[in-house]
Amino acid sequence: MPEDMTLPGNLVPAAPVAQPAQPRDAVTVVLLRDGAAGVEAFLLRRVKGMAFAGGMTVFPGGGVDPRDADTSVAWAGPPPSWWGSVFGVDESLARAFVCAAVRETFEESGVLLAGPSPTSVVADASVYAEARQALVDRGLSLAEFLAAAGLVLRADLLRPWANWVTPAEEPRRYDTRFFVAALPTGQHADGATTEASDAAWQTPAEALRDAEEGRRMLMPPTWRTLDEVGALGSVAAVMEAERSVEKIIPKLVRDGDVIRVVL
Repeated sequence: MPEDMTLPGNLVPAAPVAQPAQPRDAVTVVLLRDGAAGVEAFLLRRVKGMAFAGGMTVFPGGGVDPRDADTSVAWAGPPPSWWGSVFGVDESLARAFVCAAVRETFEESGVLLAGPSPTSVVADASVYAEARQALVDRGLSLAEFLAAAGLVLRADLLRPWANWVTPAEEPRRYDTRFFVAALPTGQHADGATTEASDAAWQTPAEALRDAEEGRRMLMPPTWRTLDEVGALGSVAAVMEAERSVEKIIPKLVRDGDVIRVVL
């Protein structure tokens, strides 16, 4: 990473860990739209004090729920077997990744990548506010919600982007699959989640400048993804980009009071 992109030294233990933690499966969705100055990404600033990445600016995402692998979900788009070949996992886990991506995007941004038919998408997701909260509270699974609402999951609205694994030095580790998705027409991202202190649409250049000037803190995967998306310039270019998804495990090097990231 660039020399001026460092992390606070207190983010990881001062002493090396004897046995690295086992990474948990997670997903992240880079939600995009075209703005006046080019492609924009939806960003959330995590609440300070959270056990993982507190105060950091991130994309919507979270851990995979075992119920995300439910095979009863009405599905449109590339099948789980295709996603499995992309991410190098079995079909069941691939299904869980895609369902988790749709669920977490809805929970954290209010954007729903589903529709009443395989070729349509919800125009106003706010009508499902109660179900959204029930998903957050884990009182409802994605499969139960979609079935009750008569909705089809639109896997074709997602594209695979990357696979980042938290460095071995971190006490909490995640094996995170990154997706990109375009904001559906008529829908609005609100960032109404208790896990975020604020939310905003920004061009990658703006977000990176905020990080360089100390107004935001970005984790290496977020920084790298913003840089890649910004270089493509438009939602269409991002969604059409061909990606080879391989695991990226950064190394952390302590340099005085800060930590430098080596890819």
